[in-house]
Amino acid sequence: MNTMTAGSPPAQIRRAIELHRSGRLAEATAEYQRLLAALPGDPHLLLGFGTLLLQTGELERGLALIDRLLATDPNHPIALSNRGNALRALDRPAEALASYDRAIVARPDYAGAYYNRGSLLHELRRFGAAVRDYDRAIALSSDFADAYWNKSLLRLITGEYDEGWRLYEWRWKGQQKDAVRPFSQPLWLGEEPVRGRRVLLHAEAGLGDTIQFCRYAPLVEALGAEVVLEVPAPLHGLVSTLKGGLSCIVRGEPLPPFDLHCPLMSLPLALKTTVASIPASVPYLFPDRAKVAQWQRQLGAADRPRIGLAWSGSSIYRNDRDRSVPLRLLRDLLALPIELHVLQKEIKEEDLATLQGRGQVRLHQDRLADFSDTAALAELMDLVVSVDTSVAHLAGAIGKTVWIVLPFAPDHRWFLDRTDSPWYPTATLLRQQKAGDWSGVVTELVLRLASLAQDSRSRPRAP
Repeated sequence: MNTMTAGSPPAQIRRAIELHRSGRLAEATAEYQRLLAALPGDPHLLLGFGTLLLQTGELERGLALIDRLLATDPNHPIALSNRGNALRALDRPAEALASYDRAIVARPDYAGAYYNRGSLLHELRRFGAAVRDYDRAIALSSDFADAYWNKSLLRLITGEYDEGWRLYEWRWKGQQKDAVRPFSQPLWLGEEPVRGRRVLLHAEAGLGDTIQFCRYAPLVEALGAEVVLEVPAPLHGLVSTLKGGLSCIVRGEPLPPFDLHCPLMSLPLALKTTVASIPASVPYLFPDRAKVAQWQRQLGAADRPRIGLAWSGSSIYRNDRDRSVPLRLLRDLLALPIELHVLQKEIKEEDLATLQGRGQVRLHQDRLADFSDTAALAELMDLVVSVDTSVAHLAGAIGKTVWIVLPFAPDHRWFLDRTDSPWYPTATLLRQQKAGDWSGVVTELVLRLASLAQDSRSRPRAP
């Protein structure tokens, strides 16, 4: 979000703005509040403090300050664009679009407004209009990394992998610029032979991303490279089951000498992946057999279908609200004659309250030390049901039947409208038909699981 407005602010206001820009938000808040009490109509303060409040999630308060500015300067382009961001976060997309439109009319060369409007159009699945806005933002600002990166996500979700993976590299100049690894060794993107050379492949994003893209490590090894794969600690045990002679180490441990490096999510570009050539042989990760046996002893025999469930992801993920299903909406599912096993480690307090008194729901978060434990438990399920989180990737990677519940505007890896996944052959995709409305998906889930429970009654179960 931009915090600049017309004219140069006085020195005391510039200090608050600089505190804001440098990320010292508590100090900036105190300065904004002090100054605004003395200068309640100052446009620099209204925009700056309003923007800070939007960034910290105080949407209504931030919007109120932005609106105070617009009451006196209704064509302020930055305020209009930031107002659109606030309305978008408040699930008011039509009003947000109107605000972006006004910002662009007020300042036709405002690249940020085109980018913001394109991002919202992207979420609304108006892809042609979104691309036009991204392209306009890029034309106005040729190094607009986030516009390139968002365009890459749009290309990937529509299966245009050649351009999509190439543009995806812009993440290192935008969204992930602070995560660039300062290696002296060259970045490998498939342009040079690796036979006889040691290549470091390193995880870069979420745990689910690492599970999905670690499948490429054996392919790099097959090119004749010696592969070192660096992953987060919770995944080390599971990812170490990849076939081949590669070595797997925990991020933070000393690295051995290596010749080249590649982030995991650059491997589709390096290996020229198309939708038709996605390496989709499963399983490529394997549960620990001793842990499976241990879980089997703990669970005992089953007299009804065993279903693994993950309804929400990590609360620190910025888009978790869109991908997670509120547990209260799953009450009918929780009442079915099935044995439910919670596969997620993080459970919100309100969800624990919803689960109280439901004997058929079994919690295991205290026994899931890492993903090798989760994989062993998932192996004993007849089916895994998961939102778009690491549990879905885990189930797909070990070849488990998994139903993945997706929002209206899904992540690029799930494509559009299809019910299957080229990345995970054992997956079935269940999708929202309207943004924010889980009712149809939940109804479908309940009907499918009720049918599964009914079928299981007609045949004996293995111990």
